[in-house]
Amino acid sequence: MRTLFLLVASLLLLGTGMQAQVRAVAPQQMPTAADGFGSPAVDAGDYVYVSGQGPRRQDGSTPANSADQVRQCLQNLSSVIEAAGLTMDHVVYAQVYLEDMNHYTELNKVFADYFPKNPPARAVLGVARLPVSPIQINAVAVRDLTGRRPVSPPNLKPDKAYSPGMLTHDRLFVSTMLGSDPLNGKVPDDPGTQVDFALDGLKSVVEAAGLRLSNMVFVNPYLTREVPMQVMNEHYAQRFEFGNTPARATIEVSSLPEGAHIAYTGVAVRDISRRRAIRPKNMAPSPTASPCVFAGDTLYCSAKSGFIPGPNGGIYASTTSQQVRQTMRNLLDNLEEADMKFDQVVSTTVYLDDLSELPEFERVYKQYFKGIPAAQTTVQQVQSVERKSDEEGHYPTLEQVSLIAVRTQSNH
Repeated sequence: MRTLFLLVASLLLLGTGMQAQVRAVAPQQMPTAADGFGSPAVDAGDYVYVSGQGPRRQDGSTPANSADQVRQCLQNLSSVIEAAGLTMDHVVYAQVYLEDMNHYTELNKVFADYFPKNPPARAVLGVARLPVSPIQINAVAVRDLTGRRPVSPPNLKPDKAYSPGMLTHDRLFVSTMLGSDPLNGKVPDDPGTQVDFALDGLKSVVEAAGLRLSNMVFVNPYLTREVPMQVMNEHYAQRFEFGNTPARATIEVSSLPEGAHIAYTGVAVRDISRRRAIRPKNMAPSPTASPCVFAGDTLYCSAKSGFIPGPNGGIYASTTSQQVRQTMRNLLDNLEEADMKFDQVVSTTVYLDDLSELPEFERVYKQYFKGIPAAQTTVQQVQSVERKSDEEGHYPTLEQVSLIAVRTQSNH
């Protein structure tokens, strides 16, 4: 049913003059999805954005051991990539979510086997829950292999499972750089030192590609509760120009590889003249994040929550469905400032406080997409919070959404 819907949606868009470079992608045979809305992938011309793929086989079963679960995720990913007319050699970035970080070693072994030459850049995160346990992988693939090459700083030990950075004709994708000492792998006790190690790693990959941190258009800081947000922000702000920082999705996670408590991953544009920050008028300049940043025709937007901006701002809604309405309003403010709309969104990442509330979230979320649904990855990254308001009536964040949108030729 989903495949039929995506096919009809693609034909309708083509019939209204949309260029063929933007289309929903779905293989003829694939496992039943955990949710019924997002496209398995969206082909946006230069890049293909693939939704999170779990370890289900076509018959709905799941392999018993962790290595086979990784292989099945990659096989499902490969099926979607091939439906877009590409191969796994076109994958430039993969995001892996694990419910149990103890399986990190098996993950690396399978990745090394699956990508024997020039593996993609990669992020690995430990999370509380996934739509289909215990692993999920999404990806970005480039259509034109011209310029695709791995990047590795001299101070990082080579790893067969991933490349520290992957260049394409116009972008650099950076793997998670951990807050540990690159010489011995030890995690220092001081959170600020951990943050600096992670930022130094990010910088080293960017500079190995001949770029600077000012070329960054999007950054994901991932941190556990051991690193205070304030400490992370203080150190992070020192590395970027005030008011012109990358878009950012700062996500607390359950765990990170090798016992780290902070990691950074991100995307940089090779030609800095094609980089442009977007900030709605109701958002003050920030030392830590721009609401959105263009990389050419691709718009990377920071994660948004149900936070009401401006004086006396905060989250005043107590339920997920109420909060997501404000989240989508905040995202729409960003898109409209960039002269774009939700129908141009090609990929979203959804972070929920309670994964069982995904249907409640999507009842509101899907009302904003009138064309092809974006590729979508959904996770519950940490254990649920206590849902009580503070003395000022502010509630905890129950959901966040970050997005990527693309202008096509017909949108100009």
